[in-house]
Amino acid sequence: MSNITFEYPYVFLLLAIFLLCAFFCKAKSEAIIFPHLDIFMQSSESKTIWIKVLKWIAIISAITALASPIKKDKMEVENKEGYAIALVLDASGSMERGFERMFGSISQSKFDISMEMAQAFVEKREDDQLALVVFGDFAYVAAPLTYDKKIIWQIMGGLSAGIAGRNQTVINDALFQSAKLFKNSEAKTKIVILLTDGQSRGDNVPFDVAMRLTQQYNIKVYTIGIGNKGEFNQEHLEIIANKSGGKFFSANDKGALAEIYNKIDKLEKSQIKSQKYVKKSYYFEYPLFLAFVALLFFIYLRNIRGLI
Repeated sequence: MSNITFEYPYVFLLLAIFLLCAFFCKAKSEAIIFPHLDIFMQSSESKTIWIKVLKWIAIISAITALASPIKKDKMEVENKEGYAIALVLDASGSMERGFERMFGSISQSKFDISMEMAQAFVEKREDDQLALVVFGDFAYVAAPLTYDKKIIWQIMGGLSAGIAGRNQTVINDALFQSAKLFKNSEAKTKIVILLTDGQSRGDNVPFDVAMRLTQQYNIKVYTIGIGNKGEFNQEHLEIIANKSGGKFFSANDKGALAEIYNKIDKLEKSQIKSQKYVKKSYYFEYPLFLAFVALLFFIYLRNIRGLI
């Protein structure tokens, strides 16, 4: 993100001094009275206006140059020793169903709530790499590991339930795809947060292969079963979490899911901050050049009038 600002904005106070002088510090000169003065004044009136305009252009431009207009670009150096987190979200057809509330009304769909909670989690992880994997009938990487949270947010905004197929829930394939993301990662801590509301079925990758790759890259997996008890395979999710050194959670409403993400955020709080700096681009030469040109024309017109 970049914006134009001034390095020394207080220099604009000089403009007030020039304005005060324009009204109260007028030069005194002797007056010479001769006939037909009005004809002479009409002929030089247009030149006088231009002289005044050029004078103020030169003054304002010079002050602007002194104030030093700059454009700031916030830069961030990648922190390769921090946390790398992959969010693995179930986008099968069953995620279109809503959560039951205590008064029997239907809330948002499971997918919409899951996405909302995931976005809130992303916002908290200021200095970590994040990735996004989506699965249903098949699993795919929606966003590779990146520090750019805006990209993650934009991609999340374009997702919907059923985008990866509606009928299957390939949990093992999703775990395998997320593990591959960390192949070249130098992150100190590697985490997968896998959320689903179904049973693992339709997988192309065997469970032991997916787990072996997860353990090879030293990835900790937090699994979340969303929905009512019996809708998801709790035993399968617990095995994934336990074998990887993670933890299993279950949520049957929005509040419980929000609390789970808060717990994971606290359990895996990054203490390493990425290096940030601001790049400044200077633009004082443009108003300075304008002041120089205006001053040249100002002197030229004054000489024509014979005032110098």
